[in-house]
Amino acid sequence: MTTFLRLEDQALVGRRVLIRADLNVPVDAEGRISDDTRIVASLAAMRLALDGGASVLVTSHFGRPREGALTAADSLAPIARRLSELLGRPVPLITDWLEETPRVHPGEIVLLENCRGNVGEKANDPALAQRIARLCDIYVNDAFGAAHRAEATTHAIAGFAPVACAGPLMAAELDALNRAFAAPRRPLVAIVGGSKVSTKLSILRSLAERVDRLIVGGGIANTFLLAAGHPIGKSLAEPDLVPEAREIMAIMAARGASVPLPLDVLVADRFAADAPATLRPVDSVGDDEMIFDVGPQTSRLLASVLQESATIVWNGPLGVFEFANFAAGTEALATAIVNSPAFSVAGGGDTLAAISQFGVSERIGYISTGGGAFLEFLEGRTLPAVAALEAAAQAHHQIKEPVACH
Repeated sequence: MTTFLRLEDQALVGRRVLIRADLNVPVDAEGRISDDTRIVASLAAMRLALDGGASVLVTSHFGRPREGALTAADSLAPIARRLSELLGRPVPLITDWLEETPRVHPGEIVLLENCRGNVGEKANDPALAQRIARLCDIYVNDAFGAAHRAEATTHAIAGFAPVACAGPLMAAELDALNRAFAAPRRPLVAIVGGSKVSTKLSILRSLAERVDRLIVGGGIANTFLLAAGHPIGKSLAEPDLVPEAREIMAIMAARGASVPLPLDVLVADRFAADAPATLRPVDSVGDDEMIFDVGPQTSRLLASVLQESATIVWNGPLGVFEFANFAAGTEALATAIVNSPAFSVAGGGDTLAAISQFGVSERIGYISTGGGAFLEFLEGRTLPAVAALEAAAQAHHQIKEPVACH
């Protein structure tokens, strides 16, 4: 059980608040922001601190700069401009913020240049973290997307700041993941799709010990079909990981849980958007065919599983949903998830793309934008930034509202 402090519970009037946000947004060749989703999502913490009468300092990583040698392409300048527009007030960009303490009055906000430009940031250097901590009375970690990295502004600083707490984004992520894993309503169903078992083997093993149903999709499902003795033709799979797939199914079976495999599939003889789809029973895939999606019988099976579930965790599509001929399985899955009475959590790049493509974002219980942090959480790993918040909360004995999380 992890406990942490929340920004909303802190006395903010006249305090200097340093927010570690995740403002690492994509930009085009001209340096213009092409998607400001992360910036918009980070506004809640800033507005909370500003409205509370705090002097607000914000920093973030951006790109992959070389420490001590920031270039113009590494600068948060485009983000400062966008923040000014969204907040309706000036947000100056402070460059040499370690050399001279920025002057910020209550109700004002500044953006501190790319924190990964500081020598020692990625190495989680305690001396650097201590210097940064001196800038604030309250440190706020609102960057769940970087929670799996132990860096000076995500981990070590929490041990030096007078108060270290979670911002609204971080707290919401942990609340949702706690609801899904720490004390889930059951049956708990996990959906894991992707091209390779090897990239998600640790996730599959971890989930096999915890969930009631484990639905696999994509190339991962092909490897499981191979392990169950079904022909898969030339489908993407990892034959060398068949023993691991069998072990996962055995672990599930021993717990009275299961891995519901496809009953029918859509195949083609080539990987192309215009390749015609052919429906096959799962035992009738030809030697020269490749599986690119599940069939309607499988979709009905999975819909019934999801309808009977109480908690759903979704990471990865069932097929090549980017191609219209092979999108039906993932679309049916998305529809089944939002039509289920279960609480749902979804995360991962391909999953977010599918959610957007099929227009179901408003009906998913919680959508995680954590990327690598979300995946490591599914693996059962301790996230360094979360552990740091827990340790800081315990050290200060200031927990007002204990929150349990994985």
